[in-house]
This record gives sequence, structure tokens and C-alpha cells, in this order.
Amino acid sequence: MTTEAELVRTEHGLVPKGQGWFVLNARDAQWWEREGRGALCEFEGAGFEGALDFEQLGINLTVLGPGEPMAMYHWEGDQEDFLVLRGEAVVVIEGEERQLRAWDFVHCPAGTQHVIVGAGDEPCVLLCVGARGRSTGSQWGAYTVDEAALRHGAGVERETTEPREAYSRFPPGRLTRYREGLLPP
Repeated sequence: MTTEAELVRTEHGLVPKGQGWFVLNARDAQWWEREGRGALCEFEGAGFEGALDFEQLGINLTVLGPGEPMAMYHWEGDQEDFLVLRGEAVVVIEGEERQLRAWDFVHCPAGTQHVIVGAGDEPCVLLCVGARGRSTGSQWGAYTVDEAALRHGAGVERETTEPREAYSRFPPGRLTRYREGLLPP
């Protein structure tokens, strides 16, 4: 029988600790503020000793303001999928631009080059899911050069596999509490 994971209160919100099932409202979880790249709730409790790490799937909510990229244009060794829950965005995928609106689903098989950028007049809320079989370690993927991604401020000028290099123009993210109004009622 699978046991329930403990939810530990931190200064930034609730964090699951140990293995097991749990129920956690996104407004109660800790969040990452990523200046220029939106806010992110990953449900796993990063930055907390003993926090639960999901072994098979990474899952998060990402909230992007207009013009904010969720990442830099890249590909990964595992599948990634995205569902727009609210607002508008642009996906640059394999060099092509597509407009996204609420309830649009983007499927990226392993190796698909992509990035999503907030668009429209209000924040865009995305549900993001990625497999974890090959997305860690030295063979995780790469940040690749793409003109459309560069036009949207979501691209690198030189291919790299190093996140520190790809995100060098952004300040580091910081853990924070949920900010009221970030998610729809």
C-alpha cells in the first residue's frame, strides 16, 4: 500500500517530503519567480532537503506575461507536452511559429526543437509535462539557434548544452510564495 507523503510548510509554501501520494493546491505550493521568464510551480519542492523528486514525469504550471519566454529554444531527449489553460502564446516549433490560445495542446516528441512565449494582453497559464528518462545528464538535449526564436527573445546565438550559458541574460530564479491573482479564480 502506498503511503501519503508529508507536506511540509516552508516560508515559500507547502513542499512534499519523502515518497508517496499527496494532494497539493497550486496556490499553497512554493513557486519560482523567474524575472523575464514568468512564474513556475513545479509541485516537487525544489530547494528543500528531503523534498520529493518525480522520477518519471516533470510537471509544472507556468505563468507567462506577454513576451516572456518559458525557456530558450531547445530540444530534449524525452517527450514534452504543453496545454494552454488560459491566455495566448506563440510556440516556435521546428522553426515554425504557431499562435496558441486556451485549450490548445502542443505535443513535442523527443528531439523536437521548441519554445513557448507569452502573447496577447493577459498572462498565459500553461500546464507543462515532460518525461524524465533521458532529460538529465550530459545527453539531455541542447539549446539550438533559430531565427524565429531569436525574434521572440527566446533563442541563443550559439548552440550550447549548458543552461547557464543559454540563460545568462536572465537573473537567477528565486523561490517565493504564490502571488495572489497569478492563477485564474
